[in-house]
Amino acid sequence: MDTLIIGGGLSGLTVAHKLQQLCPGQQTLILEKSGRAGGVIWSHAEDGFLAENGPHGFLDNCPESQLLLQETGLDQECIKAPLSKFVRYVCMDGALRCIPQSPPKIIMAPLISPLAKLRVLAELFKKPLPGEPTVAEWVEHRFGPALLPYVDAVFTGTYAGDLNRLLIDGVMPGVRRLETTHGSVLRGLFAKMKQARQDKTTIGAKKKGLPAMTSFPGGMGRLPERLAESLQAGRDILLNCGVQSISKSQSGWVVTSEQGNHEARNLVLALPINPSLSLLHTFTPTMPQNVVPEARIVTIAMGFGLGSTLPPGFGYLAPEQEKRFCLGALFSSNMFPARAPQSHILLEALIGGRRHPERLDLDDATLIRQALQDLRQLLPLQGEPVYARVLRPKGGIPQLEAGYPALLNWRDQLMQENQGLFIHGFGWEGIGLNDMIKSATQVAESIKENSGAAREEAAVKGIYF
Repeated sequence: MDTLIIGGGLSGLTVAHKLQQLCPGQQTLILEKSGRAGGVIWSHAEDGFLAENGPHGFLDNCPESQLLLQETGLDQECIKAPLSKFVRYVCMDGALRCIPQSPPKIIMAPLISPLAKLRVLAELFKKPLPGEPTVAEWVEHRFGPALLPYVDAVFTGTYAGDLNRLLIDGVMPGVRRLETTHGSVLRGLFAKMKQARQDKTTIGAKKKGLPAMTSFPGGMGRLPERLAESLQAGRDILLNCGVQSISKSQSGWVVTSEQGNHEARNLVLALPINPSLSLLHTFTPTMPQNVVPEARIVTIAMGFGLGSTLPPGFGYLAPEQEKRFCLGALFSSNMFPARAPQSHILLEALIGGRRHPERLDLDDATLIRQALQDLRQLLPLQGEPVYARVLRPKGGIPQLEAGYPALLNWRDQLMQENQGLFIHGFGWEGIGLNDMIKSATQVAESIKENSGAAREEAAVKGIYF
């Protein structure tokens, strides 16, 4: 066996697909614990409504993801929701405030006071903050306290996290690098904009503009489904095959699973951080931390008939200071077609997160009742929902808090010291689908070149919900 891949989610499926493309003569086997491939990506279709039990889409600005779509033919199935046409909202003072689409419009909008805007511009003269500051510490130091509620909403939508515990170096390394390289985030952004204009003049490139959110007519579940179509059960993938331990051998690696022992030259751990750490503990007991905190979310899909409407846009998020039951809601029937029957709407409320894990213990009826009460205060929802379903994902979102940089360095060192070992997956390089695909592509290329997986410096990422 050339390569064993532990984990049949998007990361593992992408590595297997890329190896088929790059190394067609090699033998690869995926070991998947559950009875289906796809991991957390799962679309739920019921009574004419289509909700997501995992990610709702991905941005079309990642070259690796776009290449994967072309290689699988999924580029012919994509449906897109351009960000330029869909606004987003933040709940402030009990009402939804529209967030403008461009930085100049954000500065001009009455989101914060004129004095607070001057404080934001003073960021040009603030010294870089040393150490490993939290998001809250870093934002307040550089831009002042007025932006904290909006930043809180952003990281509620991406990590379901607590900005007082998330590390800025973990969640926004590219922005942090602008601070250290240029002495100011704003100065760094201006430099990037200037360079982009020069590049456009030099090569005649068209202005890119905002990316588009991408999905498929049948939901995001189509992506892992298509990747799994090229795998033969029993030969390329073993389902219901939980892994118990890993160890080194003279020729590579030995994996002990529920279906026996497997040996290969290369071993890829394509798992979320915590399952990966649990398995690595069987190989190397000494690690910086055994568990990474997670934020778990429950999604409540609600469908309404005639008389109920949604504001134009993708949805809204609520910062913690608003004391709301819902972290926010996605206006699913606005984003993509066929998410609800004709003359109906579908929204998906998000509950729980890092700050309110106790809400996940509520029964379905209580969750629906309290979420509906919260949503009615912000949205024109008439009557009772004609459809309501609580979706409870099994996993959570890794929280990149204290100890994360040391854990990442330890992971990199472990791979350097053990040839043929590749560790990636949900939470290691990021939590977005593009992050997973990009990392998986790099792993496959490293296996082909038989060299250690080189980590690419994280770029400045736009955050959308």
